[in-house]
Amino acid sequence: MTFYEFFAGGGMVRAGLGAQWRCLFANDVSPQKARIYRRNWGGDTHILADIAALASADLPDVPDLVWGSFPCQDLSVAGTGAGLAGQRSGSFWSLIGLLHDLKDQGRVPPLIVLENVLGTLSANGGADFTALCQAVAELGYDLGAMVMDAADFLPQSRPRLFIVAARKGITPPDAVVASGPRSPWHPPAIVTAYQRLPQWLKKHWRWWAMQTPAPRVLRLADVIDTGLPTDNWDTPLKTNRLLLMMNETHLQKVAVAKAQGGTVIGTIYKRTRVEQGQKFQRAEVRFDDLAGCLRTPGGGSSLQHLLVVSPEAIRSRVMSPRETARLMGLQDSYVLPEKALEAYQLTGDGVAVPVVRYLAKWLLEPIVGGGIPWKHGAVSAPFPAQVKIPQFR
Repeated sequence: MTFYEFFAGGGMVRAGLGAQWRCLFANDVSPQKARIYRRNWGGDTHILADIAALASADLPDVPDLVWGSFPCQDLSVAGTGAGLAGQRSGSFWSLIGLLHDLKDQGRVPPLIVLENVLGTLSANGGADFTALCQAVAELGYDLGAMVMDAADFLPQSRPRLFIVAARKGITPPDAVVASGPRSPWHPPAIVTAYQRLPQWLKKHWRWWAMQTPAPRVLRLADVIDTGLPTDNWDTPLKTNRLLLMMNETHLQKVAVAKAQGGTVIGTIYKRTRVEQGQKFQRAEVRFDDLAGCLRTPGGGSSLQHLLVVSPEAIRSRVMSPRETARLMGLQDSYVLPEKALEAYQLTGDGVAVPVVRYLAKWLLEPIVGGGIPWKHGAVSAPFPAQVKIPQFR
């Protein structure tokens, strides 16, 4: 099976699809990400270019899948609010333009996957999601949306929206289409977005269905390096400053963790909160065996901290680039940028590897192959050695 990977970043979609999928083309506008992509995957398929500068002549053959994880900055609740009219997220329209050119040439793929933040569903009162669905349907596709959370496979809370479109004329197996919303893939936000669609567009909608993932076995402790030398950790004074930034609720969480008697690992993000009419920067900790959703580095508060609590001491430090890579499902042999901020940008922008693998196994491969995954080798296919992902049942 073959694919194009637009907005490819470090190639985490490629890692998740696995060895049975062959990349025909990949692009990214970032020189730093393109360099790391080539170091991990080779440079034969990757073009360093803004998608707006690409032409259909740059795209070889006819792929089975077009994947586009287009920029989220204008769709995120923490972003500009410009939606699909924004400079970054608006690059979606360049992808649609390329797909129209492929359609004119008789080269449209059987499958399209678009991935982005959950804010896509509600941006501009839901009008952007409707416009997105209309653009895909007008290319000649039926489509549906799902929410998948990396927390089902990795110790990171990272819910994301996946829009999967199948070309008209393709009959998906019965096992991958439900008659209505199905948990956990279709939370209320998906149902609300669907209900906003015009009637003609609802006729193109599919309630995609997959098996519910088995309980996650990978723990936060499995990806964190607790035994690093002392100089990798904050000084006691710096840790105390973090504690002083906590309100009573979060200080109580630390006290409960310390009272447990063993070593407890938590994660911290700094957030601005309004209390009694004034803004405060607060350190908010969680001890639920999950890291918060990884962010791209836009300042000091965007970096996630670790808080390791034991009867002897409370220690803190910024999460390392390698730990963030593990939280995305990348093996330690995956080559990261030498500069920490570039590595944080790479992982914060990525798609969790086992999420892609699960989607491919239970939905994409059955549609392309016309059957259920165990009849098409999806269970036993190996992954590239350098990006072995956490196992899931």
